[in-house]
Amino acid sequence: MSGGVVYTHGHHESVLRAHSWRTAENSAGYLIKHISPDMHILDIGCGPGTITADFAQLVPGGKVVGLDNVPDVLEKARAFSLERGLTNVVFQTGDICNLENIPDNTYDIVHCHQALQHVGDPTQALREMRRVAKPGGISQGMDEWREIYERVARANGGEPDAGRRLVSWALSAGLSGRDITATAGTWCYSTEEERAWWGNLWADRTLASNFSRTAISSGIASLEKLQEISNDWRLWGESKDGWFALLHGEIVCRA
Repeated sequence: MSGGVVYTHGHHESVLRAHSWRTAENSAGYLIKHISPDMHILDIGCGPGTITADFAQLVPGGKVVGLDNVPDVLEKARAFSLERGLTNVVFQTGDICNLENIPDNTYDIVHCHQALQHVGDPTQALREMRRVAKPGGISQGMDEWREIYERVARANGGEPDAGRRLVSWALSAGLSGRDITATAGTWCYSTEEERAWWGNLWADRTLASNFSRTAISSGIASLEKLQEISNDWRLWGESKDGWFALLHGEIVCRA
């Protein structure tokens, strides 16, 4: 990771204990079906390398590189991969926002797990991930849409994470905690019809609504980038394994 930001949790034993629990199955299961045995994979923010090692087992004819900016934790990753007898994985120090030592179009898959939340400039990190991914490679484009969406909403003066703040706002408005009932609701799009409707809707909204005008005029995203995201939405809508859920915060207040 890096990008000029201090990692919130650090690398205390308790943190590494949690990180070492992670596997490709429980932390990157959505990606496994896209992996072929001869692929080259870059795992950014790899920590102790447990997900990285799983990737290496899935690509016996390929290669995996684990990247992190903390040398000590990479030593643990190397020891773990040796214990599993893996010979097609290496670990290197690096900065997610500046992958200067990696040529363009190098990796079939560029993966990071829970890293973008700790990066000062996630857009730059995604630019670098996209640059080093081969054309047609997977670089978590839907995460890119979400990051751009949040920036556009805030540029318009709104708060896209309003649901998690409803109770706090109600308390600030003078309501008593005993007069607030908080719940949560969900929308989920997963059937063929639901995916087609939601994916095409967002493909159009990305390019034709006020969203695109604000994104471009504020310098948040170029028209070319929005076109890519629009295409990603249509591809998602056509994917049999596509699944999208929205969690809504809800409150009922008694005045």
